Amino acid sequence: MAFRGVIVKKVLVQKDSYFDSVFLMSLSKNLKESPGIDDAVVAMATPMNVELLTSQGYAGPELSGASPNDLVIAIDCDTAAAVDAAFAAAKELLTRKKAPSGAVGAAREPASLSAALELMPDANIALISLPGAYAAREARKALEKGLHVMLFSDNVSLEDEIELKQLGREKGLLVMGPDCGTAIINGKPLCFANVVRRGPIGVVAASGTGLQEVTCLVDFFGSGISQAIGTGGRDLKNEKVGGITMLMGIQALSQDSATEVIVVVSKPPAPAVAQKVTDALRKSGKPSVLHFIGLSGAKTASATAAAARYEPLSAGNLEEAATMAVALAGKPAGKAAAADIEAIAERETKRLAKSQKYVRGYYTGGTVADEAMFILHKLTGAVHSNNQTDGAFVLPDPKKSVGHTIVDLGDDVFTVGRPHPMIDPSTRTDRIEAELGDPEIAVMLVDVVLGYGSHADPAGALAPVISKARKAAEARGGYLPVVASVIGTSGDYQGYAGQVAKLEELGCIVMPSNFRAATLAAAIVKKAASR
Repeated sequence: MAFRGVIVKKVLVQKDSYFDSVFLMSLSKNLKESPGIDDAVVAMATPMNVELLTSQGYAGPELSGASPNDLVIAIDCDTAAAVDAAFAAAKELLTRKKAPSGAVGAAREPASLSAALELMPDANIALISLPGAYAAREARKALEKGLHVMLFSDNVSLEDEIELKQLGREKGLLVMGPDCGTAIINGKPLCFANVVRRGPIGVVAASGTGLQEVTCLVDFFGSGISQAIGTGGRDLKNEKVGGITMLMGIQALSQDSATEVIVVVSKPPAPAVAQKVTDALRKSGKPSVLHFIGLSGAKTASATAAAARYEPLSAGNLEEAATMAVALAGKPAGKAAAADIEAIAERETKRLAKSQKYVRGYYTGGTVADEAMFILHKLTGAVHSNNQTDGAFVLPDPKKSVGHTIVDLGDDVFTVGRPHPMIDPSTRTDRIEAELGDPEIAVMLVDVVLGYGSHADPAGALAPVISKARKAAEARGGYLPVVASVIGTSGDYQGYAGQVAKLEELGCIVMPSNFRAATLAAAIVKKAASR
């Protein structure tokens, strides 16, 4: 037990006790709402989770000796009695979770892949969300049974990923992931995905919110999606993986009669893999659009002159990727709602105080955070982030903004024992509230992500803290522009139009894409700097 004044931090480890991450996130949230509890984390003792908990002051022999199969309950309280009460409550809830379900529930919730296939013999895809070591084993079983795999789990070793993808390639089966959170297969949204119309555009993406942004904009521009295949982040980034899923996805779309145009979106890939992907698009026999986020306009040499007919178009941002794809599919893409960025920036800058200088981007989506970071860094030359590729601008403390900052709040450092901020917005609202007293913030930049898996009312959840931040700026004699983009469609259950309306009622400027939102934020701070 460690003491910091009257604060008590204590860790309890339960050996060989596995619980699914959604339940553990819910338990963490419930414990944090208990009287006297400042913080609570309930999670599996993976190396990453142990490292993060140690960095937060939860140290001791129990934690250092824990294994990924062990459960960790970490409590930060104001009294020893409160910590004991919290542990007792956690143990009671864990005991209830372990209790066997009734016969009806058991029949509807098969305990194994084989039992699930007995109930659904025509199934052809397995969605797996388990701790890394178990996930790889179950993914292997699914492949052996002839199922495509969507591997939502993270913490799967690189060696397991390579082995699984090679096995999938041998069997002609896709392995989407690990850490793949978004796909749309045969019109069915999987995990974090949106309701979009069916159509002629197929997408393969090594980025979750990048896939969401592109598919939603395609829908917005009047076209639709045939298939949207996620690959997982390492597929292109790691040369040893070699883009196996990406290349298989391109081949599948090239053979799909419903797909007329192929779109590829990825964070910066390994150069050799980028060349393979570009060559595969040239050989696909279909027009295509390619966007490597952060490497806009990157060119690779054409393999043959004959391939030039299907040379992929290089998009400069996610909105442009969607616009190009819709145009290639034969439907002129109407422009997103016209907005004079310079005029808006001029209007918003007039009310800023002289001390206001910096953009603060609080993002729930990793890919759109990266897009905003690269756009702003190019325009300002100095953007800090926990996702920065330039070591000089990596945030020293990811939990504290410095200068221009774009923070990806879905990063592992923020989600240990907590739901992803697209599910539970408190990670973001807490961060904004902690920094609303900063007199140097000139513009707040946020994403609002709709669709399956996301919070039922993300704009509504943001509303109170945005109001507080704007009032705090006014109390200092300044003004706070809030620029937002909403990723979603009219078919999403949260309601796209209603979410936009809630933000605009707060005085937020809602731009039609993340690219335009980031560009406007940069324009505001550039005008502020030139005063």
